[in-house]
Amino acid sequence: MSAVSERPARVLVVDDDPTVSDVVARYLHRDGLDVRLAADGPGALREFADYRPDLVVLDLMLPGLDGIEVCRRMRAGADVAVIMLTALGEESDRVLGLATGADDYVTKPFSPRELALRVQSVLRRSYRPVPPAQPEVVRDGDLVVDTAARIATLGGQRLNLTVREFDLLAFLARNPGTAYRREELLAQVWGWTFGDHSTVTVHVRRLREKVEHDPAQPHRIVTVWGVGYRYQPDGGGAR
Repeated sequence: MSAVSERPARVLVVDDDPTVSDVVARYLHRDGLDVRLAADGPGALREFADYRPDLVVLDLMLPGLDGIEVCRRMRAGADVAVIMLTALGEESDRVLGLATGADDYVTKPFSPRELALRVQSVLRRSYRPVPPAQPEVVRDGDLVVDTAARIATLGGQRLNLTVREFDLLAFLARNPGTAYRREELLAQVWGWTFGDHSTVTVHVRRLREKVEHDPAQPHRIVTVWGVGYRYQPDGGGAR
């Protein structure tokens, strides 16, 4: 069971299909999580403000206010993990969900057990202790990544990173100079043995927009053509 302090983790499930919401809630309850439901965009924002969940399972297509806008508003005011539910399964929909700040996505129709495992995976990465063998603070010029506090700053200003963005940045910064394939990053950061490699691509692009002085010519998170990505400390090396 995932927990924040001594209480069960709070999960807000937002879907306008009551059957989907009920099934998901039952699986999450079985895992010992505290769950609330919302059926539309405005209701999701009201529940979010009242409930302050640790994670939101959010359908992309919602009445009143779509999931993209709901995600934007939630993440503008709080550092909350979001798993997006997408109905169409098109790559553009998945990328759109990730680009708005979602930490993960699941395509409908989905296995409720798989979704429950994804929820546990995101919660573990949000609140698990940092292994003592790893450095707690990584410094690279004006970029500081504090893995114990889960805070990253650039030029003294705190970066607004999602759970997955922080995990990816921390992993790369702790392992500078090593080129990683996208499937390796999926395994190391997401804990997936399979998955859509575009997930990594989108997260790298979003990270570059936040940690690079010129995202179009990245100096820190560089592309290794034909392989994947490498973290280059001190802003040097190939682009």
